[in-house]
Amino acid sequence: MSKKLLKYLVANEADPQWGLVVTTVGQQDIIPGSIYPSQDHPMRYLFSSEKGRIFNEYQLVYISRGKGQFVSASQKKTNVSAGDLFILFPGEWHNYSPDSTTGWHESWIGFTGPDMDEKVNSGFFSRKHPILHVGLDDDIFSLFHQGTVAAAGQKANYQQHLAGIAGHLLGLAYSKGNNMYSQQDEVDELISRAKIMFQDNLENGITGEEIAREIGTSYTRFRKLFKEYTGFSPKQYLQELKVAKAKQLLTNTSLSCQQIGFDSGFESPSFFHCTFKKRTGMSPADYRKLTQGDSDEWMNTKE
Repeated sequence: MSKKLLKYLVANEADPQWGLVVTTVGQQDIIPGSIYPSQDHPMRYLFSSEKGRIFNEYQLVYISRGKGQFVSASQKKTNVSAGDLFILFPGEWHNYSPDSTTGWHESWIGFTGPDMDEKVNSGFFSRKHPILHVGLDDDIFSLFHQGTVAAAGQKANYQQHLAGIAGHLLGLAYSKGNNMYSQQDEVDELISRAKIMFQDNLENGITGEEIAREIGTSYTRFRKLFKEYTGFSPKQYLQELKVAKAKQLLTNTSLSCQQIGFDSGFESPSFFHCTFKKRTGMSPADYRKLTQGDSDEWMNTKE
């Protein structure tokens, strides 16, 4: 079994003029021992872990947990692990899969367009070096998540929004992939790993103590470092993430406030209501009215 959030997208006639058109975006958690790839892939993306596949688009694939292998026509079979990002090139045979003993968490975004063609032709990215060791980076992980949220909402001009996210990811991948070892020390990666774990386990009620054990340090040390680097204690940071997710769901879905509270990791509807109002100054229902376009009605309720 696996936890999956993905979208396959279409573009109108004007979208390619922006320079990039995003075709797919998603995140997936493959637990140890799962069948890979899952059998609910659309036919144009389905592949065999024995035979591999060829795309007519680019894809960025980021591994934030676990390990596995990658191989392509230009790259011999290579081990990849958490902190690695690899690029799939159009017309290039490739294959990859997680290790059955660890599984992995993968995030991806696929796109076409002359902007990427120019970057490849200029030598910024190469089929001969498709794997970039960018490290466990919460900025990269968050951008992939923002992409899935934008794709799920598909608001006006969402393609341009997604193209901006893809461009930002390319910039970070190039910068961090070429400079990681001189710029990122052990503590940076520890904090980034913790922030990714908080984001990836928001609904599971994960605690700072559990994360400290997972990354191999004491909670006292972890709490001190985390507060120094982020300005929040682990508990405060987790609460901020829950409120941020609730805001996204209130704005972009029609789920009930009670369901949004649970989906955002709050223990009860009353705790969700109180925490959200304390952090934003309004109730979840009033926030929804304001952000979904009923601002006149919301303002009238305050007079």
